Amino acid sequence: MKTLVIGTGGREHALALALSRDASVTEVHAAPGNPGIGAVATLHSVDPLDGAAVAALALEIGADLVVVGPEAPLVAGVADAVTEAGIPVFGPSRDAAQLEGSKAFSKGVMEAAGVPTARSFTCTTPAEVAAALDEFGAPYVVKDDALAAGKGVVVTNDRDEALAHAAGCGRVVVEEFLKGPEVSVFAVCDGATAYALQPAQDFKRIFDGGLGANTGGMGSYSPLPWAPADLRETVIEKVVQPTLDEMARRGMPFRGCLYVGLALTDAGPRVIEFNVRFGDPDIQPVLALIESPVGQLLLAAARGRLHEIEAPVFRDGASVTVVLASAGYPESSSAGDVIRGTGNANGVADVDVIHAGTAIIDAPEPGDPDHRHLVTAGGRVLAVRAIGYDVADARSRAYAAADLIAFNGMQRRSDIAAEPLGVIEGAAVLEG
Repeated sequence: MKTLVIGTGGREHALALALSRDASVTEVHAAPGNPGIGAVATLHSVDPLDGAAVAALALEIGADLVVVGPEAPLVAGVADAVTEAGIPVFGPSRDAAQLEGSKAFSKGVMEAAGVPTARSFTCTTPAEVAAALDEFGAPYVVKDDALAAGKGVVVTNDRDEALAHAAGCGRVVVEEFLKGPEVSVFAVCDGATAYALQPAQDFKRIFDGGLGANTGGMGSYSPLPWAPADLRETVIEKVVQPTLDEMARRGMPFRGCLYVGLALTDAGPRVIEFNVRFGDPDIQPVLALIESPVGQLLLAAARGRLHEIEAPVFRDGASVTVVLASAGYPESSSAGDVIRGTGNANGVADVDVIHAGTAIIDAPEPGDPDHRHLVTAGGRVLAVRAIGYDVADARSRAYAAADLIAFNGMQRRSDIAAEPLGVIEGAAVLEG
């Protein structure tokens, strides 16, 4: 099987690694990819938002499966273009991608499907926002209705801050605060059938203890020993299957990954939000632990034949991912800082260094004959992922490997997987 992964980040690198380790996958291609992906895949300079160009590339290389990683190409209709070219694609259509592209649409689907979620109001004026904030009270939860790269949510006790965030967004969804630890469950869907992957947990805030600004994710781990044993089954029964049925009823069947961001409240699991792709970095430890052939799983979903294969199986043990971010992140990012030590870290047993925001440049330095250097090129630069006997062992391995990497201004949290997110960060209301 020849596969083509679309995207540039850590999620796409993790997917490329998983596909390269599937014996049924003979070739892995990526567009446009990154330096880390280039070690396991053939890279192509194609705009991931250009559906026609992606479809043309897939035809040119004879791809048997296209996997669209990020949300923006899905919302732009890239999966539609690939499907029209006659190639199976793992990722929803433009219409179905509204589950992430519009939080108001997503809330409407949840309501129609009877999915347990937070009460909410969709607001377009300052007066509507103010009334919604007063209805729910603090802590205030305000979400940009549109795509916001994982950073469109404000959770605050400051009413003025909530109002200001809403004013900067346009249409927003104001929700009640859900109290409970956050859990990520990824469901692989073929339009009618779904399999839930092993749950994970993501750490969103930039600083230890859940302090500071919201980010795209500073680390993650899986499995969650403290989560309900039947959580996957509950999510399929109460959330995913009703959603698939509702989307099919609307004439927009959902094929791809339905990310279910949950809060485990006293009243049971409640959906914080849907995304229409694998979350990053929370999918990284999940992919490290899956034993089933990932290419076969995604291809079956893309073809609408998920029922013909067995549910995915996971190995014993645990995996922890620690993100290394550039100076200034998440408000800004530093580019061009030379990164050292990735080779040593990658050489540690059961460790993968996953690239998210890196580049290769020519920069002469004394004693360096080829002048080629790996440098920072984004906010979240690298992720160090380790497998261990349990969470504590995996965590120790991940941090030991991360200690081998250095670049100017590097930021990382020291408490990833130290204890459940619900203990150190409180309620879960943030984007996945």
